Amino acid sequence: MCKRIFKNETSERGDVPFYKIGTFGESADAFISNEKYEYYKAKFAYPNKGDILLSASGTIGRIVEYNGEKAYFQDSNIVWLNHNHQVINRFLKVLYPTIRWDGIEGSTIKRLYNSNFLNTKFMMPNIKEQEQIGTFFNYIDNLITLHQHNCFIYLNLIMISLLNLYQHFLILVLYVSMFFVLLSYLNVLVYEQH
Repeated sequence: MCKRIFKNETSERGDVPFYKIGTFGESADAFISNEKYEYYKAKFAYPNKGDILLSASGTIGRIVEYNGEKAYFQDSNIVWLNHNHQVINRFLKVLYPTIRWDGIEGSTIKRLYNSNFLNTKFMMPNIKEQEQIGTFFNYIDNLITLHQHNCFIYLNLIMISLLNLYQHFLILVLYVSMFFVLLSYLNVLVYEQH
């Protein structure tokens, strides 16, 4: 976990986003200075690129893959497993959402402690199987994202087509209205001449 940052050490604007449990996985609403970030990152525990960050308070089990950007995380509320490459991060990304953490069911304020990690039992496949499982689910995630993106594109095309059709419909209504106005005007002229 990262070094504790106190509220008076943050600001609404700054160099490095500071993610609290409420902004974890979203947009940061607090920032720390670049100097403080570099100092704390060098002196205290800090995630490596690809590590799976896990919310350990409130909504337990929210995950974010750390992609190496400059960011700092709220002390014991956002944690990651320091596994020395004995576990594949892609596998952890699949595993974490399925785990029923030992010792937190029924508690009023949900919180993950080290003991919860150590006492929770689950099947741990070998590294090759972890890689295969992680790769498979990563492929599925990418496929879902691609299809969601395609649905978004199709919805936009449908909306554009409907707007285009509506525009043509309005033009048609305008012409028809003009036709009837002209027709009634001609009727008035013909009627006045008789």
